[in-house]
Amino acid sequence: MITAIVFVQAETARIPEVAAAIAALDGVSEVYSVTGQIDLIALVRVRTHDEIATVVADRLNKVPGVVDTETHIAYRAYSRHDLEAAFSIGLD
Repeated sequence: MITAIVFVQAETARIPEVAAAIAALDGVSEVYSVTGQIDLIALVRVRTHDEIATVVADRLNKVPGVVDTETHIAYRAYSRHDLEAAFSIGLD
């Protein structure tokens, strides 16, 4: 599974509608409204790099109200569960 984190700038008055439209796209697992210089963060989870292009370039970027995007591809995931397992000394 490939994960892409997409930073989305949207027209301010349309942020809720833009978020809902992006969340409805196949391949988008989550959309967060955030503070700061960007308006939304979308998580795209797909099987191939070509699918990232399809989801982001062909669909997400064309959602009415999307002004700009910046896509980051994740190459390694860390989670609390992974860290606990890595540092476990086997005492249960």
